[in-house]
Amino acid sequence: MRPWNGIRRTAILVALSILALDQVSKAWIERMLPVGGKREVIPGFFNLTHIRNDGVAFGLFAGSDGRWKVWLLAALALVAIAVVISLIRNTPTSNRLSILALGLVLGGALGNLLDRLASGAVTDFLDFYRGGYHWHNFNVADSAISVGVTLLLLDSLVLSRRNPRSPRP
Repeated sequence: MRPWNGIRRTAILVALSILALDQVSKAWIERMLPVGGKREVIPGFFNLTHIRNDGVAFGLFAGSDGRWKVWLLAALALVAIAVVISLIRNTPTSNRLSILALGLVLGGALGNLLDRLASGAVTDFLDFYRGGYHWHNFNVADSAISVGVTLLLLDSLVLSRRNPRSPRP
């Protein structure tokens, strides 16, 4: 195992920053809009819409019955968090982009896990749309996870081809 220094500490700071931003933004929307409330920000493109997602990404498993679901989804999130921490710890420091991307994923996973443990659901509020088509509502944590995974794919598929001697996770 490698020590927690340099880029690894930066990844943890990124994760904690995402966690803080996520929790502050969710607290703000919960104060500003009732559940189901909507505020148009950019007509025809973007609303703030307060929903509670008791499922996972893209609303999967939303509305299914059973308290088991909260604990199962929380347990899966904890496993994912443990894997991400292990990857941050064991990825060579030369793979700075991968380590920072993992920090984004970690912060997002922690943000949504806190919501799920506190209330059994995740607060989503970012609503992008065009015409009648709406992307699934999401939050800062979801955004960080998506950006982190995209950066990991970019680093793995594109950047590693430029420098094939550099080990990738």
